[in-house]
Parts: sequence; C-alpha cells; structure tokens
Amino acid sequence: MYKIISLSLILVAFFFFNSCKKIEGQGGSSTIKGVINVKKYSVVGSLVAEYPGAEVDVYIIYGEGNTFYNDRIKTSYDGSFEFNYLEEGDYTVFVYEDNNDIINYPGGSSAVLVTTSISGKKTTVDLGTIDTKKL
Repeated sequence: MYKIISLSLILVAFFFFNSCKKIEGQGGSSTIKGVINVKKYSVVGSLVAEYPGAEVDVYIIYGEGNTFYNDRIKTSYDGSFEFNYLEEGDYTVFVYEDNNDIINYPGGSSAVLVTTSISGKKTTVDLGTIDTKKL
C-alpha cells in the first residue's frame, strides 16, 4: 500500500510540474519594442524619402517553427511599437515591405523578419530600428 501511495504522489508531482511549464506568448512581464522606418524609392531605385512608419502592421510569432502570426499591432505616429506582457522564450517579429522582384515575390511584398529571445522576467528587448522599403 505504501508503494502505491508513493508512486501516486510521484506521478502527481511529475504531471503538476510539467503542466506549469510556461511557454512563449502572453501572460508574462516582458516587452519587445522597436521602431519601423520607411525608405521610399523611386521607380529607378533611388532613395526619395525616409520617414517613420506610422500605422504600419507589425506581427509577432510566439516560439520557433511557427509560420503563422500570433498577434498584430499597428505602429504609433512615430513608427514605434511594443508587444507587452510576454513570457520568456523565442519570438519572431516581422513587417511587410514592397518588393519589385515579381519572380520571387509575385504579390509585390516580402517580409522583414527579426528573431529575438526573452531570457528573463520584466525584461525589455529593444529591436532598434527596422528599415522597410516603399516603392
């Protein structure tokens, strides 16, 4: 009887600690932030203007191996963005830019991907400035 109770307690403890494992995503106390900068090019490929990317969609993927985004926000008037309340783990932040390579990007756009990790609680990861192209 003692062996059965001991084995049961060990199994319950094992499942309890494994079920409490936190995964990437919301529910934590960390932040990923950055700024989107838009570089506008002419038809011939010369830089015409550069400005903060206001109202640009920024996407985030929780964890590795995923290709579909988990959350999306828009940048502020100054191009800044923040994903708040994140757990420790790996993340990919991406934004779309114009691309005139119609063979490889027939839709006319491509993604600018930035991968990062959060390694502690109450951490802020600053991705800095992410440049995008506008044609």
